[in-house]
Amino acid sequence: MTPPLPALREPHALLAHVQHTLAFYAPRAKDPSGGYFHCYEDDGTVYDRRTRHLVSSTRFVFNTALAHRWFGAPLADVRHALDFVRTAHKQPSGEGYAWEIDWHEGRATVRDGTNHCYGLAFVLLAHSHAADVGVPGAAQGIADTFDLMERRFWLPEHGLYADEATPDWQVGPYRGQNANMHSCEAMLAAHAATGEARYLDRARLLAEGIARQQAGKASGLVWEHYREDWSPDWDYNRDDKTNIFRPWGYQTGHLTEWAKLLMQLDRRLGTAAPDWLVPTAQHFFDTAMRLGWDATHGGLVYGFGPDEQVCDGDKYFWVQAESLAAAAWLAVRTGEASYWDAYDRLWAYAWQHFIDHERGAWWRQLHPDNRKVDTHKSPPGKTDYHTMGACQDVLGALMVQPNKETR
Repeated sequence: MTPPLPALREPHALLAHVQHTLAFYAPRAKDPSGGYFHCYEDDGTVYDRRTRHLVSSTRFVFNTALAHRWFGAPLADVRHALDFVRTAHKQPSGEGYAWEIDWHEGRATVRDGTNHCYGLAFVLLAHSHAADVGVPGAAQGIADTFDLMERRFWLPEHGLYADEATPDWQVGPYRGQNANMHSCEAMLAAHAATGEARYLDRARLLAEGIARQQAGKASGLVWEHYREDWSPDWDYNRDDKTNIFRPWGYQTGHLTEWAKLLMQLDRRLGTAAPDWLVPTAQHFFDTAMRLGWDATHGGLVYGFGPDEQVCDGDKYFWVQAESLAAAAWLAVRTGEASYWDAYDRLWAYAWQHFIDHERGAWWRQLHPDNRKVDTHKSPPGKTDYHTMGACQDVLGALMVQPNKETR
């Protein structure tokens, strides 16, 4: 039975939801031998104790930092999560972080040693949030990770990052917006943690590169995939719906996530913010809602094609979460009631269909008619970083600050 929808524009309701989500992970997530478990069934059972994915490992740093920041959870949990990223995922060469490892009896064996810029973006994000809550050494980790991204992936002639490299750092020809979007997010977090202008400058350059330069090549929206010269690759993964990091089509969730990031960049730049940020954010969000909202079953679909027809009608947790956060930021920035209406509509849908009100956390993926796709509530890559992060982002839009006495 679904409980009544709370007033989720109110900080206390948002924080209560975060606590409810954390409660799903808290009794079972921490592995005393290192890091956190990554694979959870609907009831919380850990179905794989050995697989460790860099994205989940870094996102658990974010989660534990959030828990410390707002609720006074132990700082030692953040250190435990960050130490695992810095040691267990460290490439055997000593430079970079392995994408996936097998963790068994306190030892790591590399399963996939590919170096991903997407992964480094989350390493940077993890260090930034750890530094923000006072983990020793995390600030140096921000600088070191930025320098590694600069050295191995930065393409100064394009003002964007390359996407992936072999374990010995041979950079491949694929170019993608997703790694650059999360790099922008990480740069904003790095600036918040350190105040160093270079991170804010880089966030602005990445936003201009994707939301203006590349969007200008793709009908004014964010296409996902590009060739080595940054021309759009309209066919990459066209027939593969299984790649969660490189899906085909215009992604409704990435359009709204970019809208949120542009609004956060706008606030952080203040009077120096360029005048294109707000209208571009509105265009991305409004288009996502217009073409992506399922009028029959509710919720935002995963993606639509260049012909504006839905290409993947499944519903993903993170799409709804990022979109409600973007709606709040746009509502606060523009003063337009329509964005609060969208915020309320997204929450009402998620509250009804995505949230496990009994055990906590969100279901990962639903069919178009809102049936669950599987019983894996939180497989590698999830951790509910998007859902709890969305609540924190809404609090940020409302300019609500944590009680420092809880730290």
